[in-house]
Amino acid sequence: MPLHMTKIAFGAESPATLRAWLESHDGEARTSTRYLPKRVEEMAGGSLFWIHGHMLVGRSPIIGFEETGQGRYWIRLEPKLIPVRAKPKRAHQGWRYLEDADAPADLDGGEADDLDAMPVALMSELTKLGLV
Repeated sequence: MPLHMTKIAFGAESPATLRAWLESHDGEARTSTRYLPKRVEEMAGGSLFWIHGHMLVGRSPIIGFEETGQGRYWIRLEPKLIPVRAKPKRAHQGWRYLEDADAPADLDGGEADDLDAMPVALMSELTKLGLV
């Protein structure tokens, strides 16, 4: 089972703007990090799960990691956002590991339930209140 990572979709106004940013890249999208993960070998076949509004909203498959030449590393991603079943996740700095068993399931094509159709901000507030 692959190991995944989570990261805040910093600067994205919504999952739609995150998707647009990812899809605007040809071949691969990149985001940088200060440190190379110690468990990088376990991340083969893993994904970066994006946090928006204190919820995991989608994932981008990880292609690999590459040194930037400036003391940082690129996280190389497939330029797509695969929607996942929304799952609460606290905000954090940098990135964190996510075990495969704890990762939310992908949403297939038109699959959605009432919770997935709900705006992220509303879902976040209801989660904070313990109602979902």
